[in-house]
Amino acid sequence: MGIELDIRPMKDWLPQLDNPLLISGPCSLETEEQTLETAHQLAKDKRVFVFRGGVWKPRTRPGSFEGVGSIGLKWLQQVKKETGLPVGTEVANAQHTEEALNAGLDVLWIGARSTASPFVVQEIADVVKGTDAVIMVKNPVNPDVQLWMGALERLNQAGIKNLVGIHRGFTPFRETKYRNYPNWKTFIELRRLLPNLPVICDPSHIAGKREYLQEVSQKAFDMGMEGLMIESHRDPSCALSDKEQQITPAELGKLLDKLIIRQASSDNKQFENQLELMRNRIDALDAELMEVLSSRMEIAREIGRYKKENNVTALQINRWTELMNNRINLGEKLNLNRTFVQILFQLIHEDSVRMQTEIMDKD
Repeated sequence: MGIELDIRPMKDWLPQLDNPLLISGPCSLETEEQTLETAHQLAKDKRVFVFRGGVWKPRTRPGSFEGVGSIGLKWLQQVKKETGLPVGTEVANAQHTEEALNAGLDVLWIGARSTASPFVVQEIADVVKGTDAVIMVKNPVNPDVQLWMGALERLNQAGIKNLVGIHRGFTPFRETKYRNYPNWKTFIELRRLLPNLPVICDPSHIAGKREYLQEVSQKAFDMGMEGLMIESHRDPSCALSDKEQQITPAELGKLLDKLIIRQASSDNKQFENQLELMRNRIDALDAELMEVLSSRMEIAREIGRYKKENNVTALQINRWTELMNNRINLGEKLNLNRTFVQILFQLIHEDSVRMQTEIMDKD
C-alpha cells in the first residue's frame, strides 16, 4: 500500500511550467563568465525552467576540483537577475543549506551520498523547517527504496511540501554500459509507495557519456517521469568535472527536439476500451499463473517430504543446473528474455529449497 505525503504539485511553486520540468546547467560553476554565458544560452530555450549549477562538489577522492564554494551563490543570484530563471544547487550539509537559503536560491537538492545518511538528511530538514523551500532528493547510491522514501518523509515531516524525487541511477558492482545502473524497478517501487510524488530523471549521471543521454531521457518519459535534469556547459571539453556527460545548450535543444513526451492517459475512447480488454486478459492469465505456481510449489513440498524420508539434501545442484539450462533454452524458443527467465526460476528454486529445508527441520 502506498502512502500520501502532503506534497504540492510542481505547478504550485513553478507557475510557468507548461511542459515536463527541465533543469539544466553545468555540473560545476567554474567562473562567473562560464556561469552567465551558459545560463544566457539556456534561457533562450523556453523548455528550460530552472538553471542548475554545482557550488560545493565533494569528490570521491581529494585532489579533484571540488567547486568554487560560496562565491558561486552570488553567480547564481546574478543568473536569476539577468535571465529570470529560477536557480538551484546541491546541498550536502546544514551549513550549505543555510547559505543557499540566505542567498535566496529557488531549488535545493540533496545528492545521492547525502540521501544515504539519515543523519545528514535530518540536519538539512531541521534547517529548512518552517520555510517554503523546494527540495529535491536524489536516490541513494544503492537501490534502497526505503532509504530514499525515508529522506522524503523526514523533509515532509519538517513541513516541506514542495518535494521532488530525482532518479539518478545506482552505483554498479560490475562494468556496465552506463556510469550508474538505472535499475528502473526501484523508481517503480517508489512510485507505488509514494504515488503523489513528482519524480524527474537525471540522465547525465545515469549515462555518464553524452552519447547515451537521448536514450536514457526517452526511457524516463516512457516510464512516466515528470521531467529531466541534464547537465549543460558552454564548452564541455573544458569542464572541470564530468566533462564526458555534459552537452552544450545547442546540443540540449537538439536532444529535446527528438524526445517524445508520453501522457499518463488518453482521451481516445477506443484506445481506452481496447486497453481495458487487454488488461482483463492479463488479469486472467496472471490468475492462471498463480494457480500453476501454487501447484508447482505443492509438488516441491511433496519432494521435500520424500527427500526427508530418504535422508537426501534439499539442494541438488546437478538437477538445478540442468533445470536452469532447460528453462532458459525453452524461454528463448518462446521469445522470452534470457535474464528474465533466469531471475524468475532463480526465485522459484530458492523458495522451493526454502520450503524443503523447513520440512526437513520439522520433528
